[in-house]
Amino acid sequence: MSKPLEDQLKALPAKPGVYLFCGERGEVLYVGKAKSLRPRVRSYFQASSDTRSTIAQLPERVRDIEVIVTDTEVEALHLEQNLVKRHRPPFNVRLRDDKSFPYIAVTVEDDYPRVMFTRERHRRGVVYFGPYANAKKVRETLDVLNRVFPYRPCEGPKPGRHSGIPCLDYHIERCLAPCVGYISKEDYRAIIDSVIEFLSGDTKPIQRELERKMKDAAEGERFEEAARYRNRLFAVRHLVERQAADKRSVGSVDVIGIAADGDRATVQVFPLRDGRLIDRYGFHLENVDGQDTATLLEAFLIEYYGSAPSMPPQIVVPPDSGDTSVLADFLSERRGSRVEVRAPARGEKRRLQELATQNARLALESEVLQVERKRVRRVEALEELREALNLESLPLRIECYDVSNIQGESVVGSMVVFQDAMPKKAHYRKFGVRTLDGQDDYAALAEVIARRFARLQDATSEDYDESFAATPNLVVIDGGKGQLAAALAAMQAYDLPRVAVISLAKRVEEVFVPGEAEPIVLDRNSPGLHLLQRVRDEAHRFALDFHRQRRQAKARESIFDTLQGVGPARRRALLRHFGSAERFLAASQEELEGVPGIPARTARAIYAQLHKAGRA
Repeated sequence: MSKPLEDQLKALPAKPGVYLFCGERGEVLYVGKAKSLRPRVRSYFQASSDTRSTIAQLPERVRDIEVIVTDTEVEALHLEQNLVKRHRPPFNVRLRDDKSFPYIAVTVEDDYPRVMFTRERHRRGVVYFGPYANAKKVRETLDVLNRVFPYRPCEGPKPGRHSGIPCLDYHIERCLAPCVGYISKEDYRAIIDSVIEFLSGDTKPIQRELERKMKDAAEGERFEEAARYRNRLFAVRHLVERQAADKRSVGSVDVIGIAADGDRATVQVFPLRDGRLIDRYGFHLENVDGQDTATLLEAFLIEYYGSAPSMPPQIVVPPDSGDTSVLADFLSERRGSRVEVRAPARGEKRRLQELATQNARLALESEVLQVERKRVRRVEALEELREALNLESLPLRIECYDVSNIQGESVVGSMVVFQDAMPKKAHYRKFGVRTLDGQDDYAALAEVIARRFARLQDATSEDYDESFAATPNLVVIDGGKGQLAAALAAMQAYDLPRVAVISLAKRVEEVFVPGEAEPIVLDRNSPGLHLLQRVRDEAHRFALDFHRQRRQAKARESIFDTLQGVGPARRRALLRHFGSAERFLAASQEELEGVPGIPARTARAIYAQLHKAGRA
């Protein structure tokens, strides 16, 4: 331990607070909270330190310690949560949800929020509900919601089309046309608040409101309107009944189940609202090796309820969760009213908690089995390629190359890397082909290969690149014999170690190898061929994405280069204001005049030039 670090440990206060372990570049490695900072932080650097394998590696990497003193342990919890969200330290427990499950997302920070299907769960300014069991269930739910709550179904942060005319959804009463101002922001926000309330499990208010409107319409002899409210009410009741298991005696609670094994852990959340089990949410925790249930529970609850749209008055936890009083105080402050965190000893809540724990164990076992199956299949694929291609060793590092262009325009190349049969995206590289004049895929590929392997000898240079400095075991070329010959010719210009080179032709998935007239045809169901296809398809995707980026950038440049009165500063102002060239082209004259930094006269001239050219 360095002398500065020893001095820092000696000066630690014996007060509650948060500590940050930082690495040699100042990066935050770990964030923790403590009832008393001095003994807690010093324990990491003592002989009887934490037995967790991940935490055992931490002290030797720590170069600096920062502490923030708080008045109470609850304040320390709040601060820890914020710091973990900001820094995402690699040694902290990480929450990873079931990515294969769909969600319902509400874009609450938009002026007119959307309610939509998604499989992501990480954007700021979006409230997520789920995960749900399957996509069909989400789409059925959204269909019912849009019949009851007429939120806008159009895409994009702003409602409507550029024509300024309400779309069909307005005429079939699926939208109230915020795009043309038929509903105010406040009234539209009230609709979104009702959607969030419904998705959070509180379905009674909307049912009462629909019943009231139905009766009012019937009493006023507006029978068609009453029938519409009746159908919406039935749809809501059907939706609630289909996804609810009735446990009225339980009330509104979240039941938590946790299962851990080695460095993996899973969490199951059973949300009950008014006794109804409305869904099942599953999550995975990483960096958990050796941690007890109380530590895992604290880490999960802090992150989960930091972004959850609602919080019940009671959270049921496993029996070995330890003292939960600090957690209860923390969550109570977040909710704005009392939250009870307790482990039930008997009754229906105890049964539900055991059921959640059982589901967590099953999810953990399923994940372990899936991981093992994938590992075995990867090993089989590498072994098969070694045998089929007569390689000297397992192709642990595979590099694949492809080029992309349209009639010789914006020619680019891609290099993707698979390490141990898994994508290593940090080592992917893009190439803008420089020397080519016209369309020549062979010459473009040769340039990409030459530039890549020229860097293999530069491991000690100032512009050292870890990906280029690594030697592949197998190089895969997307194409046939011609592409393979071009790649080999480019590689022969360098004094390279023995690197196997093959090409994979798309038509019938033939594998061409140097010196062989006939291709190798692998079984269509073999793991080896599937691995080669994944590598080839990834290289093609990566090259195509880069080619599109270059084309779009060139298109933007050509659009602005033809406009008189638009230099680099005004180009930046226009793009910053509209976000894309497409939105700029579709802008009205009034919108162009509203761009900061663009004089009204110039804006009118730009509009006239665009419309004269027939661009908008």
